[in-house]
Amino acid sequence: MSARRVTAAVTVAALASLLAVNAARADGPAISTPGAPTVVANGPHQLTLSWTPSKWIGDPAAEQPINYEVQAPLGPNTYRWLGTTLDTTITLTDLAPGTTYRIAVAARALGGYSDSSPAITVRTASGRATVSYLNLDWSPKNNQIQYSLQVTNTGTGSLDLSTVRVRYHLRFGGGNTSLVTNCDWAALGCDQVRQTVQFFIPPGPPPSGTPTPPGYPIPGTPVPGWVELTFTGGALAPGESTGPIQLRHHRHSWSDIDERDDPSWLAATSQWTENGRITLDVDGVREFGDTNT
Repeated sequence: MSARRVTAAVTVAALASLLAVNAARADGPAISTPGAPTVVANGPHQLTLSWTPSKWIGDPAAEQPINYEVQAPLGPNTYRWLGTTLDTTITLTDLAPGTTYRIAVAARALGGYSDSSPAITVRTASGRATVSYLNLDWSPKNNQIQYSLQVTNTGTGSLDLSTVRVRYHLRFGGGNTSLVTNCDWAALGCDQVRQTVQFFIPPGPPPSGTPTPPGYPIPGTPVPGWVELTFTGGALAPGESTGPIQLRHHRHSWSDIDERDDPSWLAATSQWTENGRITLDVDGVREFGDTNT
C-alpha cells in the first residue's frame, strides 16, 4: 500500500473515531457515571468521602481531565453545590453537626459530562448540642403555630445555656410579618426563655430602565424569617436536656397561618424527632441544623 493510501486510511479512521465520540456526546453523557460516594470519615463539622472514578466513553485520545462536583440533591434538576475536586476523594467542611445530608457526585470536563451518581444519605456526627422537636398542631393551616422544643447537651463538657441560640425558621406568608410569641410551659420555666422574631425582606427588582437600587418586593411575597430562642442562664451537664419548652405563635389579627412552606415545619406524628431544619448555635458556632439540606 502506498504511503498516500496509509495516510488516507489513518485519517479516515481518526475521523470515524472522532465522529463516534461526538455522536456519544450528542446522544448522552460522554463520561461514565461515578460511583456513589462512601463515607471515609465522619466528624461534627466535616465529612470525608470517596468514590470510584468515571471514564471517558469513546476515544481515549480525546480525554480531558475529569472534575468531580459533589452535590446535595434538593429536587428535580436542583442541587446544592458542596465542593469540587480532580481527585476521587474530598473533605467537605462547614457542615452542621448531627444533621442529615443527601450527597451525590457528578463528573464534568471540557466537552463532556456524566449523570449524577446515586445519592447517599449520611448524618454528620453530633456536636455540642441537638434540638428535638414535637409538632403539637395536627392542622398545618389554622390561626396558631404550636410545637415543643428541647435542647440536649451532646458534648463532653458543661453547656452554658446563655451561649445557646435556637432558631425556628419560617416564611411569613403574604408578607405579613406580624407574629406574637408565647411560651405556654417549660420544664425549666418560661421565665428562663427569651423569644424574638426576626425576618429579612428580600429586595425587589429595580424599576425598569433605571439604575436605582432594588426596591421592596411585590406586596404579598413570602418573607423569610425565624423565631429565635435564647436563655437567661443555666447549664446542662453532658447528656442532660432542658426538658420540653411548649411554644405557641399567632398573628395579632388571629388570621390563618399556612405552615407548610416553613423550613422548620414537619407534619405532626406525636413523636419527638431531631429536626435538622431547626438550627442551634453555641457561641456563634453552628452545632445543629442546616436549612439548606
